[in-house]
Amino acid sequence: MESRGTGDPAGAPSQNRSGGGDDGPCPPPGLTTARMRPVADPAKLDPVRRRRTDGVGTGPGDVTSGGGRRVQVGEGRPSEGAGRPKGLNSMSTILVTGGSGTLGRHVTDRLRTDGHEVRALSRHTQPYAVDLREGGSGLDRAVDGADTVVHCATSARGGDEKAARNLIAAARRAGVGHLVYISIVGVDRVPYPYYRTKLAVERLVEDSGTGFTVLRATQFHDLVFRVLQGLAKSPVVPLPARVKDQPVEVTEVAERLAQLAQGTPVGRAEDMGGPEVRTFDSLARAYLRAAGRRRAVVKVPLRGAAYDAFRAGGHLAPQHAVGIRTFDEYLTTRFNGGGARR
Repeated sequence: MESRGTGDPAGAPSQNRSGGGDDGPCPPPGLTTARMRPVADPAKLDPVRRRRTDGVGTGPGDVTSGGGRRVQVGEGRPSEGAGRPKGLNSMSTILVTGGSGTLGRHVTDRLRTDGHEVRALSRHTQPYAVDLREGGSGLDRAVDGADTVVHCATSARGGDEKAARNLIAAARRAGVGHLVYISIVGVDRVPYPYYRTKLAVERLVEDSGTGFTVLRATQFHDLVFRVLQGLAKSPVVPLPARVKDQPVEVTEVAERLAQLAQGTPVGRAEDMGGPEVRTFDSLARAYLRAAGRRRAVVKVPLRGAAYDAFRAGGHLAPQHAVGIRTFDEYLTTRFNGGGARR
């Protein structure tokens, strides 16, 4: 099991076997089956909103983590019989699951730069090649002696809850003092299956008896790019109508996650969102301009509880628009750097 991207328009993890990060929320499913209608005049599109403060967002203080459970943002849970995490300035041994993925590799690099001993766990990378869904002695060896575990791994084939249970059990046996988990903004507001799984893992982490930190982030630029790149292969680019997004730079999320991993448990950390809330068709047009492609963009009205929640902004964090790098800046780097296929 390794860190993978949620790389299809339905919001499920990507089937790309090269690995990726937990890329956050996606447009709602059903684009290929919904009835299409003509796109509106581009001049009437909603403008880009920087540091937007209206709409849906989670502020500091008590928040509901699902099922009526309340977790205090910024307050961690002390370990129950587990080891104590070292302070921010101490050199620690840190295990990063999904350590070769889109997010995990950046977290690993940052922690090593800060002088920590970092173990990168993934299904195929030695010396810590472990499938978390299977657990076993290999997982125990990877966790043994670790002060902190940063859990970035997810799987396109499912099994995230089983993987989390195995990881938590191994962490408790090893006396790990701090378990850090990366989740997605809106997992408690958007009734999408993958989001329900992420919320279920959050609950397992909260109930682990180990000091924990959970960081929810919005969608990564990388995921938006891959979704639009795939859709642009067709002469017509179908997009969910009236859905906005707030993509964030993966290296900035990795920076924040590494900071949290080097500190003491805080429970639910404040959400982390990108600097702009934009309509999805605005993001698509930015991609097409940067790629030098001419495509018709068609906004597709969809139905269903998940789509309604996306349309209402349940996956956004406008009150926590702390990201710096915009999607346009990301596109400039991707294309001008020669690292992206058009």
